[in-house]
Amino acid sequence: MIPSSVLRATAGRVPLSLTQASAQLIPPIPLYRRLLRVHRSLPHEMRFMGDAYVKSEFRATRSTDNPVHIVAFLTQWKAYLEEIERGLTDSEGKWQGRRLDPEVLDSLNNEQIGQLYEVMHAAKDVWKTPEQLEKEAAEAEARSAAGKE
Repeated sequence: MIPSSVLRATAGRVPLSLTQASAQLIPPIPLYRRLLRVHRSLPHEMRFMGDAYVKSEFRATRSTDNPVHIVAFLTQWKAYLEEIERGLTDSEGKWQGRRLDPEVLDSLNNEQIGQLYEVMHAAKDVWKTPEQLEKEAAEAEARSAAGKE
């Protein structure tokens, strides 16, 4: 589907009407496939976490009949896809993240902030420096040696 000049002209405006938003969306199955395909370029740990999250979210939303919810769901996943693709192209194929916009953070509800906090801690456990990993390995060896005595 080729967007009309009217849709292209209004692409930067927010909010879109339901008709405009649905004209710019990618259908669920192709979007799902593109998300999993773009995750192949991420580091292994990020790919594993991202694939699991995408799969669970799409499964959970599979039976939704509310068109407003479906459009919002697809819109947000398309924005995520574009962000990942932009992050990959900016740094020559290696993922380059960015800070969360303060306006977006202010718009989150308490449950979303809690989920973001959990993701932050999960990501900190995955992304450790080599020095941190060596220190933890040495501590684990010391504990196991002390346990054998």
